[in-house]
Amino acid sequence: MKIKFIINPFAGTGEQKGIEDHIAKHLDNYEISYTRKAGDASKISEEAVRENINTLVAIGGDGTVNECVKSLVNTNTALGVIPCGSGNGFAYHIGMKRSPEEAIKQLKNAKIKIIDSCSANGVPFVNVSGIGFDAHIAKLFAELKKRGFISYVILVLKELFYKPQEYNIKYNGIRRKVKAYMISFANASQYGNDAKISPMADIQDGLLDFVVVKEFPKWKIPFFLLQIIKGKVHLSQHVEIIKCKKMQITSNNTLIHLDGEPYKVSNPVTVNVLEKSLKIMYPNE
Repeated sequence: MKIKFIINPFAGTGEQKGIEDHIAKHLDNYEISYTRKAGDASKISEEAVRENINTLVAIGGDGTVNECVKSLVNTNTALGVIPCGSGNGFAYHIGMKRSPEEAIKQLKNAKIKIIDSCSANGVPFVNVSGIGFDAHIAKLFAELKKRGFISYVILVLKELFYKPQEYNIKYNGIRRKVKAYMISFANASQYGNDAKISPMADIQDGLLDFVVVKEFPKWKIPFFLLQIIKGKVHLSQHVEIIKCKKMQITSNNTLIHLDGEPYKVSNPVTVNVLEKSLKIMYPNE
């Protein structure tokens, strides 16, 4: 089996430093490419597909994973992930170890699974995306010089007075208006670092979890954040989870994020699941 590794040297807080030694220690028949700027991972992934590479392994965070997914949807090249980003939501959802070396060892016994990916206005994603507060945070986080979990938490706390907005949503022939802090599009369960916005999300069920976080009193924010950390946010009376294959969202706010990467899009935002469209390397342990 031929493996190509894509290393993002700028991801997260530098966990990928020296990872080449771990790869050489545990694997053979591989090659390594490095990203230098945004878009490189997508280009390298396209080349891997053309070269009939069996497995492409993203070493970075959810942004690196997202770039790879754009080129791997509906191809025969499987995606592997070594978590070295700020959040690593997708990697942790599928059970990858936090230690880069331990995660590399997992690849040796991994099996291929075919999972769902998704798209928003035609742009693919695989983990958690959304509109509203989380997109607002994603934009600000992308502008930070210092990355990492602590920087993310500080940013969230600074922006807690973000105001809920009105969204017109359409799904399964139903039209509704909701006032919400955000609507997350969850294929997998978490943003990263085990902060789960949709704990019951399943990457193989053919459905997306649209998590509508409705308006609630500001004094409840600490309790709400605790529910996310504990993986119990789906039990909140202020959260509605709509499971469906497709939703159209219209709003004055057209800033979204896809796997943590901010995008400005046009109305309506059409989000849909792409069933059984992506091969991944799934750990056996």
